[in-house]
Amino acid sequence: MKSEDIPNSGRTEVLVQALPYIQRYQGKTIVVKYGGNAMINEELKTAVIEDVILMACVGIRVVLVHGGGPEIEAMLKKTGKESRFVNGLRYTDEETMEIVQMVLCGKVNKDITSLIEQAGGKAIGLCGIDGAMLKARRITTQDLGFVGEIDEVDVSVLNTVLDSGAIPVVSSVAYGIGDDEGHALNINADIAAAKIASAVGAEKLVLMTDVQGILRNVQDPLSLVKSASLEELEQMKKDGILSKGMIPKADCCGLALKGGVKKATIIDGRVPHALLVELFTDEGIGTMLFAEN
Repeated sequence: MKSEDIPNSGRTEVLVQALPYIQRYQGKTIVVKYGGNAMINEELKTAVIEDVILMACVGIRVVLVHGGGPEIEAMLKKTGKESRFVNGLRYTDEETMEIVQMVLCGKVNKDITSLIEQAGGKAIGLCGIDGAMLKARRITTQDLGFVGEIDEVDVSVLNTVLDSGAIPVVSSVAYGIGDDEGHALNINADIAAAKIASAVGAEKLVLMTDVQGILRNVQDPLSLVKSASLEELEQMKKDGILSKGMIPKADCCGLALKGGVKKATIIDGRVPHALLVELFTDEGIGTMLFAEN
């Protein structure tokens, strides 16, 4: 349904319903992990950009964290570089790391930043290397090349951008420390978003995915888990309810909640304006996770 098809009474109801949520989130920080089909489909991409601009306009401090797996894969193919995976994780050698950094920091990040600016927002593109914002050590439990785990988040650059009224757009490339001092490291964008959310004291972490949320039965879309505590989440893992692909998303949310983030939500980024539905309506969308306290 287009906006012009909505009667005036319906538009009024939408605005009135949104008011308490706007008041609740005004001045608070929300970290959005942008990924999946919403980064590829042009209509969805436009909707996400509009959503984050509206969030910023009503006083929400938005941090947009992104990955770019499909774009990296496309560039590797273009350069004739074959992808190599170890236990489902991309092996990142020196040449691949250069491509990852070029694509994420140089192209994807600046494309998103430019789209926000074109739509009337204010954005500053960053990567984890800037100001050594994301400090990481290379993973040593298995040989994945230049793949790291975040050791520390320096929020000074992020807070400077947020305080200026701009939206920081952050790509998931980190500044290496230890034996890889100063070397770029490839990091998981979901984990980067969770760590950033904890470090900035975010009210909420939102993960945009290509699924509805957590389903008790993956074959039944009506089995969506609307909300769950950390304890309930752990029990679902033990009971084998979480699908293989959902486990890392759920773990990421758990990491954020244990780090002090109040709520973490897994939403379906294939739904236009899913961010606004989640934040500003009574029904919300996806699965909301919360700590017991």
